[in-house]
Amino acid sequence: MPWTIHKLSDSSVLSHLTGLVRRNHRRTRPLMWAAAGLLLAGSGWVLVTGLYARSELLAAQHDLETLRNTVTASPSPVSTAREDTDRKERAEAAARSAAAHAARAHRLTTGPAWYVAAHLPRLGDPLETVRGTAKAVDRLTGEVLPAVVRTAANLTNDAGASGGHLNLSELRRAAPPLEQASRQVAAARTEARRLPRRTWLPAVDRVRNQLVSRLDRLAPAVENAATGARLLPLMLGADGPRRYFVVFQNPAESRGTGGMPGAHATLTADRGKLALTQFGHDTEMLDVSPKVDLGAEFAAMYGHNKVVGTWPNSNMSPHFPYAARIWSATWLGKSRERVDGVLSLDPGALARLLAASGPTRTTAGTVVAADNVVDLSERTNYMTYPDPHERKAFLLDVARAAAGRLLAAAEDPQRRPALLLGLYEVLSNGQMTAWSAHPDEQRELESRPVGGSLPQSPEPYAGLVVNNAAGTKLDYYLDRTLDWYPGRCTADGREVTVKAVFSNGAPSAGLPTYVTDRLDKPPYPTRQGDNRLLVSYFATGGAHLVKAALDGRPARLTPGVERGHPVYTFDVEVPAGSSRTLTLHLLEPPADHGPVVFHQRLPRPLRAKVHPSGGCPGA
Repeated sequence: MPWTIHKLSDSSVLSHLTGLVRRNHRRTRPLMWAAAGLLLAGSGWVLVTGLYARSELLAAQHDLETLRNTVTASPSPVSTAREDTDRKERAEAAARSAAAHAARAHRLTTGPAWYVAAHLPRLGDPLETVRGTAKAVDRLTGEVLPAVVRTAANLTNDAGASGGHLNLSELRRAAPPLEQASRQVAAARTEARRLPRRTWLPAVDRVRNQLVSRLDRLAPAVENAATGARLLPLMLGADGPRRYFVVFQNPAESRGTGGMPGAHATLTADRGKLALTQFGHDTEMLDVSPKVDLGAEFAAMYGHNKVVGTWPNSNMSPHFPYAARIWSATWLGKSRERVDGVLSLDPGALARLLAASGPTRTTAGTVVAADNVVDLSERTNYMTYPDPHERKAFLLDVARAAAGRLLAAAEDPQRRPALLLGLYEVLSNGQMTAWSAHPDEQRELESRPVGGSLPQSPEPYAGLVVNNAAGTKLDYYLDRTLDWYPGRCTADGREVTVKAVFSNGAPSAGLPTYVTDRLDKPPYPTRQGDNRLLVSYFATGGAHLVKAALDGRPARLTPGVERGHPVYTFDVEVPAGSSRTLTLHLLEPPADHGPVVFHQRLPRPLRAKVHPSGGCPGA
């Protein structure tokens, strides 16, 4: 059949196309309405379930607040066994309720509608954050919280057959679930950090930032708890008696690890039972020559101060394991007793622990309590006892009374919950430090705040360390501020400016001679209350000092290196009632974040501020 070609007019073509469109429109109209219906239904579902999920998360938050208040509340000293049981049951009920609410919030934010909505470019970012938040809270309350609550309840219960002291068998059993909980928190933190940082909904951004901030605090806390569950049974004598040398530091005269070593004691641990066997004061250690080699780098940094052989200077380095090894060797030289480790704490740590244990009295009747032990140890004792021998005897009595009260509280099931919480706080913030003579244990301790270690890491670092060079007890009145400013990123690295201000608030009259007497005998005139400091700045590994100024004038310095950190030390005279400003200009390796700041524990805390920066490209 031959093909016939018809010529169509323009109007015929247009009419034909219009008909096709109309027929297709009639066919696709139901599909369009269906799609619109699905979109509206999905949006409505996301909205409604989102509101329900918010309600569930708020309920979980309320339960967690109830749990925290129940666990951290100090029980009455006369509480009955039934009251203790009720307290435990309330904590467990709050934990179960929080887990149930969080699980419902997670379920409500899953499913096809939420998945599709959360993956919409830009528009879905807040929904992705909501889903991720619900998932993280569900993980924490369902998998982490039970292990933590169960461990806390078991450890704070009466040990019964164990004689009232800490149940080491229970602590060992807690290690695996706490380690699993630590891994879960770490995973939740990683996932939370991947959530969108900035969306078009600021309220959701705040929730995300709060979640990350809390996980940043929770992750090391649970990890430290797991480490404690592994180490404490061994360190407390589960497999045989242990002996420790305990040093009480006095920050009124600053040293790298906090304060000058003062009173000391020996502590024994046998299957969780603790006992203080003897006490002594610093003058007993002055004539001992310990045998310990801390390496050429340490000798180059501190050899001219005779740190190893001079007890008052033995902790000039901020790296606590150095001081602990010197103290351990000194005690061996004096007593011929080897110890399994060294513990150290300051009056601030005693104050926190006494807040949990309750007050005590010295043999002379002086009340030693949380609200006065710092002042007693660092200020008023010098005024009350002008005779050095009487003063040292008083401080030894204070240490003995406080330590005895803490050990008694550790045996008391009613006091133990608050005491364990206080102990965790002083260990995690560095107010109490520990070193072990057993290498496996020491490797664990050194990686935690309780180890008091100067980190060996390429990460940005800012360490301001003060050692009293005058022999005064005036650091009780010392204020310190540190400002860290990032500058330009150059081909050679990142420019950094550090400004440190030291203010001496000591009165120029009225203080005892023992507090103000200058043992350094400076060649220049001084007044009562004037102080002298050796100020060391520990910089980031690989950094170089460009220039330094003291009150705007070029400053003389002594360079050094410790554990990979360039160290710049300045001799700074700080007259009473005045301030000195030290400014350092450095060139550091490129980085996209600020430094870890070292906080030396002195009577007045360091006020540090790291100023923000966009970081260096490619860092």
